[in-house]
Amino acid sequence: MKAEKITHHNEPRIKVVFPYNQSIATTLKQIPDAKWSQTHRAWHIPYTKAAFDQLKTLFPDIEFQKSKTEILKNKESDDTISNNNPTKKSDVFTVEKKTENLIKDGIAEISKQATEKLSIKSDVKINVFGRQIAVQMLRNDNDIHFIKNLQYSRWDFKQFCWIVPNYSQNLKQLQKYFGERISEFEIHEQIEINPEKDVYQKIDKKEILIIKTSKGRLKLFFDSNKDLTKAIKSMPFHSWNAQYKYWSVPYSDRIFNEIKTYANNLNLKCLYQEEEEDKTEKKNKISVYDIPNYRRCPEEYILKLKEMRYSEQTIKVYSAMFEGFINYYHKFELNEIEEKMITEYLRHLVFDRKVSISCQNQAINAVKFYYERVLGGERKVYLVDRPRKEQTLPVVLNEEEVSKILNATENIKHKAILMTIYSAGLRIGEALSLKIKDIDSKRMQILVEQAKGKKDRYTVLSPVTLEVLKTYFKEYKPKKWLFEGPNHTKYSDTSIQAILRIAVEKAKIKKRVTVHTLRHSFATHLLENGTDLRYIQTLLGHSSSKTTEIYTHVTTKAFGQIKSPLDNLNID
Repeated sequence: MKAEKITHHNEPRIKVVFPYNQSIATTLKQIPDAKWSQTHRAWHIPYTKAAFDQLKTLFPDIEFQKSKTEILKNKESDDTISNNNPTKKSDVFTVEKKTENLIKDGIAEISKQATEKLSIKSDVKINVFGRQIAVQMLRNDNDIHFIKNLQYSRWDFKQFCWIVPNYSQNLKQLQKYFGERISEFEIHEQIEINPEKDVYQKIDKKEILIIKTSKGRLKLFFDSNKDLTKAIKSMPFHSWNAQYKYWSVPYSDRIFNEIKTYANNLNLKCLYQEEEEDKTEKKNKISVYDIPNYRRCPEEYILKLKEMRYSEQTIKVYSAMFEGFINYYHKFELNEIEEKMITEYLRHLVFDRKVSISCQNQAINAVKFYYERVLGGERKVYLVDRPRKEQTLPVVLNEEEVSKILNATENIKHKAILMTIYSAGLRIGEALSLKIKDIDSKRMQILVEQAKGKKDRYTVLSPVTLEVLKTYFKEYKPKKWLFEGPNHTKYSDTSIQAILRIAVEKAKIKKRVTVHTLRHSFATHLLENGTDLRYIQTLLGHSSSKTTEIYTHVTTKAFGQIKSPLDNLNID
């Protein structure tokens, strides 16, 4: 544990540096005006004699680090500590003779260490997690240039560190380059992932085996064929599995038909199979009925999320994730949970509960938020090795299927909700947050306020949807929200999901349909009807056009309707 003088917001302060420890942070808060600095990534207290004396009393073993300027002077510092005697000159920590005697013996060693640090650009922390190396360091152009030269290295915004692949000589190069600047180095236990199980079968050289997986991908087994391989490489999110020797592409009707067309043109016979869904038993999340001392998410956690203006949905997800974490260790107090236990919990999510990658990342972020934001600890990196997520294309309904779903919904309120979501391309949270004032019937627009990314946007208001909304409005008379639950509260997302699930069953549609499927279908149908991608991007509220371009790989009509400009020319 170390302390040194800093200037924070043009005010002298005492910075206190220590590895994350909840009990230390709690004790430090006893000093009046003790604060956490995002800039310095450390706690700091007032630069006064009273605060310094209290710090020394609370932490007798604390080391006092002189600033660079003071080390070079070798004489009495001209810094002044404001303690009702602003004219008194003193060294940064030698306020009175008694204090000076306490640190006299250690001053030479501290000065030596501090002088050596003048040539050091930053402390570097290296943690090895299986096939990944996490590098934490202060910003430095030369260091960043070195990291970027390591192939496939990247900056992780969520973990706030550089991620370098752990292969070839990368680890040795990092150790050689940073050398004595490495303040922390740890190789964590590598987690082995069971490889996927494929059933091998013999196929003829003139055949291609297409296996549709339960995860929305197509596995393609065939003999070496340059033309077919070239065609597959032109498809989105294609990948080659070197271990099992097959190509993989995301499933969509269009891609599936393209593969069959290519195969027919190459005189290859298509064999089609569907992979059975993995029914391995998964452990359920601990509920309030499972343990006697079930703990709710701490109030200070929720207040911090609100203070930092996280969305309602994020607050809901983070709170639930953190609640699951603290109840997994329900026999331990929060301050007794160590860093190793956090990693073990993340492994539990992967191997026992078999959560998705996005759910795993949410759990990591929720835990990190508590220790880094609520308690003000230093940033930590938690990586658990697991297979890379297979990219899939969105499930899309055709226009006939959407009609069946809407016609199967008899309740006018339920029909109005589903029609509004589909006709305007809304996310479920956006539909729930719509207010009556957001419906502009004169301009035929719907205002979507503070959507994903805290962005406002306008989307289209369908005339057919407007008539249904008028009928619904007369019957239900909502007060504030467009769709309200009991006592005029905001409608719940689970209710909308249930409405759609019942409608899909009545319509006898076998596809895996969610509320978000209506949004995907809206975008795809616009594209098929000739709407420019840029307008679709605006209506959906996508920040990047690449996100919207995914619908070009789903539609089966758009490219067939494109007319060559040559056809409009008068040619003799």
